[in-house]
Amino acid sequence: MRIGLLGTGPWARMAHAPALAAHDELDFVGVWGRRPDAAKELAGLHDTRAYDDVDALLADVDAVAVALPPVVQAELAVRAARAGCHLLLDKPLAITVDEGRAVVEAAQEAGVASVVFFTSRFLTETEAWITEQASTEGWFTARAQWLGSVFSGDSPFADSPWRREKGALWDVGPHALSVLLPVLGDVRRVAAAAPGPGDTVHLVLDHAGGASSTLTLSLTAPPAAAGAAVELRGEAGVTLLPESSEGVLPALTRAADALLGAARTGRPHPCDAAFALRVTEVLATAEGMLGGETG
Repeated sequence: MRIGLLGTGPWARMAHAPALAAHDELDFVGVWGRRPDAAKELAGLHDTRAYDDVDALLADVDAVAVALPPVVQAELAVRAARAGCHLLLDKPLAITVDEGRAVVEAAQEAGVASVVFFTSRFLTETEAWITEQASTEGWFTARAQWLGSVFSGDSPFADSPWRREKGALWDVGPHALSVLLPVLGDVRRVAAAAPGPGDTVHLVLDHAGGASSTLTLSLTAPPAAAGAAVELRGEAGVTLLPESSEGVLPALTRAADALLGAARTGRPHPCDAAFALRVTEVLATAEGMLGGETG
């Protein structure tokens, strides 16, 4: 499969470009970015071509991987789907429900496959845990904490404008939901949403399976308090989301594998754009309840 990369920022450099270049079943055709000089530099590192015209890249590939802010991703994903390109997207799919729905509709109309890179869903240990818990009945409550300290220290994402504007709800909220929804079922209701210190938000969710969950999300936690944890409690007892030592490159390689499989078989992947749209809908509901008090 011939694939192009849209984006030249830290995530494209540390994850997408190396994973695409190393994949045995992908031909890494080229890079397009909003900064042509950065596209040339990144393309040179991986012995591929830098494109000045995004439509020229779309015409030369079968698929695109997108490593761009969500508001930019949504527009370009629609454009790529209409050009017949399969989509390897990042989370969140979009910042508004309308933008996310446009991506889903464009992919469906074009008949292209989509996979959205929710990291925990493509790490071996965590995905196996999610699958096991999804087949277990009787969950009563879940507690998810996704705490980062992105704007302090030497984080490569410290200068991310969209993260500063939208905060933890939109950056790490998708990670938490990607773990909880397949286990507890869809969100029937966002029961509560409240701000905490910095960009921290607290959510209470009512799930279709009968359980409730609480989420604490932050990008402004003290570095010593940073980390992610998910705890489930129910008839089977208590279980915790395992930590993974794999890193992002193997996970992104599996996401590319998933896109290849979906494109070949025509069967949607569980983390396709439609699932990511549902995540966007939940986050948008929570944001409306918060009334702009975060970010």
